[in-house]
Amino acid sequence: MTASERELAERLSLRLRHLVLMLRRVSADQPITSQQLSVLGSLEQGPRRMTELAAEHGVRLPTMTAQVNRLERDGLVTRGRDGADARVVTVRLTRTGRDRLSSGREHRIDLLAERIARMTDEERAAVAAALPALDKLFTP
Repeated sequence: MTASERELAERLSLRLRHLVLMLRRVSADQPITSQQLSVLGSLEQGPRRMTELAAEHGVRLPTMTAQVNRLERDGLVTRGRDGADARVVTVRLTRTGRDRLSSGREHRIDLLAERIARMTDEERAAVAAALPALDKLFTP
């Protein structure tokens, strides 16, 4: 790794931190936390194992269990069992959870769209051009 690659990584890390904090702030007045919204997003494509959710979110299983307990209490998810292995606990979005995910996303997208609207055409083009490179960062 070169010094310039490391410097770019540090600058990007700082910008990502600012982005995450901004999105958390905009979610502060919402009925669910940004972390809960993230878990709901992980369930959008169908039921997931608790262990998969914990790994994806970088937390231990007891932490994810507590998060799912709150989501289940609020009627946003339901638990089930894996058909192939009854010991495996799965989590699925409810209709209410899907609606809450949609409204939470819309709230975030509205904020980002407002910020993007304040950019120049060149700045918007630069952000759009950076997206494919950012996608590579998220691919292991």
